[in-house]
Amino acid sequence: MRRFFRMWAGGVCGAVSGLMPLAVFAEGAGGGYRGIASLYYTLITVILIYGVHDVFHNRKVTLVAAVAIPVVIFGFLLPKG
Repeated sequence: MRRFFRMWAGGVCGAVSGLMPLAVFAEGAGGGYRGIASLYYTLITVILIYGVHDVFHNRKVTLVAAVAIPVVIFGFLLPKG
């Protein structure tokens, strides 16, 4: 069993470390920050909506926050491009 685990770990680590230079030095792999920014802002949106619900405990206020916060964040703050 130990031999199998060593062989498996060596194969996985070897494959991952063998592909790392390709990922790091990929030419023409441009892009922007829109994808990671949208994930980050989605997390912030969820936390803010939960905070509004936790503070007010009112369904109408939570629904207004659930509509207003994403409009503000994704309409104005998310980088264009």
